[in-house]
Amino acid sequence: MTGRGTISRHAPGKLFIAGEYAVLEPGRPAILVAVDRQVSVTVSEGEGADVVIDSDLCPAETQLGRGTGGLAGLGADDERQAADSLAHVVSAIDVVDALLAERGLSAPALHLSIRSGLHHDGTKIGLGSSGAVTVAAVDAVAAYCGMELSPDARFRLALLATARHAPRSSGGDLAASVWGGWIAYRAPDRAAVLEMARREGIEGSLRAPWPGFGLCRLPPPRGLALEVGWTGRPASTASLSGRLRALDWHGSSSHRHFLARSGACVEASIRALRQGDDGELSRQVREARRVLAELDEEIGLGIFTAELTALCDAAEAVGGAAKPSGAGGGDCGIALLDATAQTEISQLRDGWAAAGVLPMPIQVQPTNPMTGSAE
Repeated sequence: MTGRGTISRHAPGKLFIAGEYAVLEPGRPAILVAVDRQVSVTVSEGEGADVVIDSDLCPAETQLGRGTGGLAGLGADDERQAADSLAHVVSAIDVVDALLAERGLSAPALHLSIRSGLHHDGTKIGLGSSGAVTVAAVDAVAAYCGMELSPDARFRLALLATARHAPRSSGGDLAASVWGGWIAYRAPDRAAVLEMARREGIEGSLRAPWPGFGLCRLPPPRGLALEVGWTGRPASTASLSGRLRALDWHGSSSHRHFLARSGACVEASIRALRQGDDGELSRQVREARRVLAELDEEIGLGIFTAELTALCDAAEAVGGAAKPSGAGGGDCGIALLDATAQTEISQLRDGWAAAGVLPMPIQVQPTNPMTGSAE
């Protein structure tokens, strides 16, 4: 049954605090926060094609038709957009379509309007825009079709959608978008999850335990300010993680050592947050920087650019702790400083600007960010 009128859903972006790269392995922990910038997806009745997508990141509307293989573009430009900038949205609709079919419901014609606050003049800034648009699209399309999703179902559908075309993605960005605030996250075994969905259907995979998956909310730091800087250089998480996968490193002794060090750092950070120990959290963020730097030095991924190194050094020069957030190679870095140290925070922002790093007015999204409206 199709919902009436127009449905809008919103999902925030994310930042990694610790655990990047290690979280790609099932069951390995990371800490993320949701941010107060978001992607909005509005769904209304479609006309002219099975699905029409209007995105502020695409030059024109994209028209898609449903077939036995899922959604496909109806023209050459539509095919390109569906395979490129709209791949996450297309996969999200496909997964909801599959769930509707399992429930004996037909998929209606849809018009999706997408607006992103996770880009700067059309350039992504490393806040998990792909994950946010996937979560918002899954939730909006499902709601329009009469299915209100629990947070767990929303996450699982979004992960199934993501794993179909990006099976190495950890899903941490999806979890941050769904639950908001500070979270500790462990990725499920994506290959096992996809096989479960193939064997038991989407419905079955929503109810079954997922191997490796874990999530819990964390309290924020008691007296630390989270500062965010953007290098102005977009980075491809998929490309960097793909290069890591291609190296003869997985399963090696150095790989196991990296996972162990990263895990110990994340677990210590979780304890520090729960105990309200800001000093220990800052020490662990510095340790997380060292863990990533040694990984970068060992296998040459290019995690640390000149701008990201300058971002970290400027924070430590004023008594803070800093590191790249996410895959590195560009995008954002984070710093934690005493929230009352306004002089040092101002000095940090000035130092970043001098190094070509743009201070970003970004705050943590403190509560469950999934809101919506119907007209």
